[in-house]
Amino acid sequence: MNRRPDPVPTATTPRATEWITTPITADLLRGALDLEHTEHGVLPHRLPARARAQCADGQLAMAEAQPSGVRLAFRTRAAAIELDTLRTKMAYQGAPPRPDGVYDLLVDGRLAGQGGVTGGNVLMMDMATGSAETRPGPVGTVRFTGLPDRVKDIEIWLPHNEITQLVALRTDAPVEAAPKGGRPVWLHHGSSVSQGSNAATPTTTWPALAASLGGAELINLGLGGSALLDAFTARAMRDTPADLISVKIGLNLVNADVMRLRAFTPAVHGFLDTLREGHPTAPLLVVSPLYCPIHEDVPGPSAPDFSNLDAGKLQFRAAGDPAERAAGKLTLNVIRAELSRIVRQRAADDPHLHYLDGRDLYGEADFVDLPLPDQLHPDAATHRRIGEHFAKLAFDAGGPFAAQRT
Repeated sequence: MNRRPDPVPTATTPRATEWITTPITADLLRGALDLEHTEHGVLPHRLPARARAQCADGQLAMAEAQPSGVRLAFRTRAAAIELDTLRTKMAYQGAPPRPDGVYDLLVDGRLAGQGGVTGGNVLMMDMATGSAETRPGPVGTVRFTGLPDRVKDIEIWLPHNEITQLVALRTDAPVEAAPKGGRPVWLHHGSSVSQGSNAATPTTTWPALAASLGGAELINLGLGGSALLDAFTARAMRDTPADLISVKIGLNLVNADVMRLRAFTPAVHGFLDTLREGHPTAPLLVVSPLYCPIHEDVPGPSAPDFSNLDAGKLQFRAAGDPAERAAGKLTLNVIRAELSRIVRQRAADDPHLHYLDGRDLYGEADFVDLPLPDQLHPDAATHRRIGEHFAKLAFDAGGPFAAQRT
């Protein structure tokens, strides 16, 4: 650890502070499967290097480097904390700026502060042409002050929707890695909805909320646009220690239009087989798609609807032909029926395998009450509802995760 004086007192740090700079290492992070050293600092990844090397897809590269569920976790007496980061924020050509990412500070498990950083890179996306351009920017700092003067467990949850390079961690008292608690580790994989889509903050994505309500330690492999039954994702999950596992399958397969029913069935079996190689008896929950009207019975792909872009409203529509279901094109209802059948078949020899219909998390009645703003992704209020429903159905008495709840 290196000590340096604070050169310029600020409004949030009114007196000169003798800062301690602590190297950011893997033992200070939760929810990341890899840590890449960069010219600026370290970049948390939610897929290991071997998995990343097996897919050159830019969407996946962006999604897995956005640290949904990743947090710094340490124990300290510090009353003041500074974290320097270099963010990469997404923007869409012609659309209003997206909200800045939020850092959630938890003290002994309770939300105690929120903040953000300025500067950083901007990844400008052109939805019409598919092109992208990165515009560089400077490192920013998020500060938390006035923390209680006692030994406490700190978690700083990183923005779920911004690539975040960690540059420096400073505190006004020494830190040590937080001890591993007795909570079961829940490993979850899904689409952008699981990553957090339009959730307001990193601790209010539906998996983060469900983990908090269920007393679990979350590893979130929600990968926007990339829940495609990829073998490298299954192997990453196989090799990740976990007590509870869930996979949410379906929406990306429809909106990316990447396979037909003939390929879907063996791909699901192969994915589950790989998970069971590393976790033969862990509770394994297969979750079918949430209710999404545009794709219930209309195949993909999903296509952007630019008609309201000037008003800041990017929406999506189903571009497939319902008649193509006869040739094996996937819809959400087709996927639900096949997932239910696969789980029933496998459960005869696997008593720890379970199925959850995604419409029990967010169904037609929920859509009437809380419609999907862009026809694909839930908003902040809907994330809360989904998280509460999942916690009740999975972690409460009678649920597949109930036995290991703390």
